[in-house]
Amino acid sequence: MLHRRQFLKFSAFAAASLAAPGFLRSAFAAGGEITLAAPLPMSGAFASNGKYGSIGTSMAINDAGSILGRKLSYLELDTEGSSATAVRKVQDAMQQRHATLFAGGILSSTALAMSQEINKRDGVLFTTAGADTITGSKCNKATFRWSVPTYGAINETVRPLIDKMPNAKRWYTITPKYVFGEDLLSAAKDVFKEKGIQHVGNSYHSLDTQEFSGYITNALSVRPDVLLLLNFGSQSTACLRQAVNFGVKNRMTIVVAWASGLEQFKALGPDVVENVYFGAQYWHAIDSPFNKQLVAEVKKEKGINPDYALASAYMITKLLIDGARKAGSIDGPAVAKSLEGMEYDGLTGKETIRAADHQVIKNYYLLKGKAKANMKDADDYVEIVNYGQSFRSAKQEQCVMG
Repeated sequence: MLHRRQFLKFSAFAAASLAAPGFLRSAFAAGGEITLAAPLPMSGAFASNGKYGSIGTSMAINDAGSILGRKLSYLELDTEGSSATAVRKVQDAMQQRHATLFAGGILSSTALAMSQEINKRDGVLFTTAGADTITGSKCNKATFRWSVPTYGAINETVRPLIDKMPNAKRWYTITPKYVFGEDLLSAAKDVFKEKGIQHVGNSYHSLDTQEFSGYITNALSVRPDVLLLLNFGSQSTACLRQAVNFGVKNRMTIVVAWASGLEQFKALGPDVVENVYFGAQYWHAIDSPFNKQLVAEVKKEKGINPDYALASAYMITKLLIDGARKAGSIDGPAVAKSLEGMEYDGLTGKETIRAADHQVIKNYYLLKGKAKANMKDADDYVEIVNYGQSFRSAKQEQCVMG
């Protein structure tokens, strides 16, 4: 039986727990390990991206070792590419492991679903998903994004290519039917309209599609000058390979708006990659001090060059850890506040986290595939032909922090 003094102390603890969601987590976790969770698609169509994302996350955690005098531990959450699964596993991590720090969410659909849940439960999420709404109309105080949104990706690939190829007036698009693909397509249409480009057709496909011959045949039938692929990961790999097998590269220019980089180029091989244009968030040959440091570390520990999934996962995990150190806390709102406006030396050079919408301001790259004979080493698949920054303001993106 509880004595009166014990009862009052217990009642005060319970009341504080209900009043402040972060209180109970902090009380139970005090002195124990700090869990950093990585919600990634470890199975399904995007499992390859999840695999390298997991390597990057674990490396960043191992490099940090501990924060706030406590050991960091890594919790991998397989989202399976499903929003419902992602939300359920985030809930479990927050309830059972008292996790507040989340780095991941490669797919836009899962990132958006997790974002709302993590915000509601006073955590913080750093993601690499692309949909504009993540730091736009569905922005919130808990969510940060390292990758350039779809608007920037299109404006740093389609726009410079239109200027480079003034006679290529007819463009055809192949688009995944979900929020990421729709955002890329909308941004592309805006540039087409501004530049006087004729959008001669579009083919939609589902998130599970791996057979693209019908869509490629549709594109060939209208004889475009440029085929613009708006899918990602294994889907853009399959689509591009099938397009090249159809002889498309000999009839028109092919552009992949959002490539996953080295891992994808290895899967395709130099004969497919040659003369294809790729938009990319990251390339291991970027000339920045921090990128050179990461490349050297990954080569030493893993014997490989980092691809986009690995490098971006490392970066967002490091930023969460740095934010917690700066805040002196793992409480989500405190970490979020410490990240707002942060300027740092990143993978692409000087990078800034815009406080108004939690979007990282960084470069996006336009790459062109090299001929096999011109490759300096086994990973030298592409050259950087253009890079820059294209961002709408937080107001234009309709971000209003709750």
